[in-house]
Amino acid sequence: MLNQTSVTAFLLLGVTDIQALQPYLFVVFLAIYMVSVVGNGAVLLVVVSDPRLHLPMYFFLGNLSCLDICYSTVTLPKMLENFFSTRKAISFLGCISQLHFFHFLGSTEAMLLAVMAFDRFVAICRPLHYSVIMNYQLCTRMAVTVWTIGFFHALLHSMMTSRLNFCGSHQIHHFFCDVKPLLELACGNTELNQWLLNTVTGTIAMGPFFLTLLSYFTIIISLFSKTHSCSALRKALSTCASHFMVVIVFYAPVTFIYISPTSGSSMQDQVAAIMYTVVTPMLNPLIYTLRNKDVKAALSRVFRRRDDLSKFRAHF
Repeated sequence: MLNQTSVTAFLLLGVTDIQALQPYLFVVFLAIYMVSVVGNGAVLLVVVSDPRLHLPMYFFLGNLSCLDICYSTVTLPKMLENFFSTRKAISFLGCISQLHFFHFLGSTEAMLLAVMAFDRFVAICRPLHYSVIMNYQLCTRMAVTVWTIGFFHALLHSMMTSRLNFCGSHQIHHFFCDVKPLLELACGNTELNQWLLNTVTGTIAMGPFFLTLLSYFTIIISLFSKTHSCSALRKALSTCASHFMVVIVFYAPVTFIYISPTSGSSMQDQVAAIMYTVVTPMLNPLIYTLRNKDVKAALSRVFRRRDDLSKFRAHF
């Protein structure tokens, strides 16, 4: 990827220029980052280590936790560094790399949520064929497919953005490098880049969202036609509740940013970006652990084994 411009670095101006707020914001975002990494790491640990969770639903949950650790790591460490930095600079290559991994992980998560909705559809609407349909080979192929599509989708954006000419200001009014703020700084024709952002990224983001809604609509129709007991209906829908909450938390700010006509550096866009890059990865493990009995039980077994091991070592 060759840089055809003379730009060597950009300045990330961050979420605020009020110096007095920055130490407090540093503490808040550091705490969020630690909760996100520890929470998602704990979910990933129990999914991998507990044989009871070696099921398709938890295989995809492990992928989601891995994604969320990486997703928050793309933006938050640089954001935390800039709270105490006077230059707030990011190299051209660093900026394009951050853009690439941001879109890679974000688009992969959008598609993974649709795959998880499909898994719930099969589990509820085709329970007798679930183990046959959602076999190990299919689950692996779907996971590899969404990661691969996400990578090449992001590669398209990073290559096209790296070829732009930046002849104006190098100040990015954002806390990370994204396509929309960079297009504002570019001189020359950016229509193709804007089309890719609206069409390709819109399809990658909203396509899985509508597939997810279709899965849930089909689940609800199927349950109403087969189940006449309110308690049975509630129990079946409760298995989808955690995933549906994650979908809403992820898609609400994403839809606002990529559908709204505002510039990528507006305050509203920055707040929305904080929601899905910072807050959502922290909330996902909390949603799944608080609402999922299997994950809570697996976590308690892990902590119980750790306590038993500590007592055993202390005894000797």
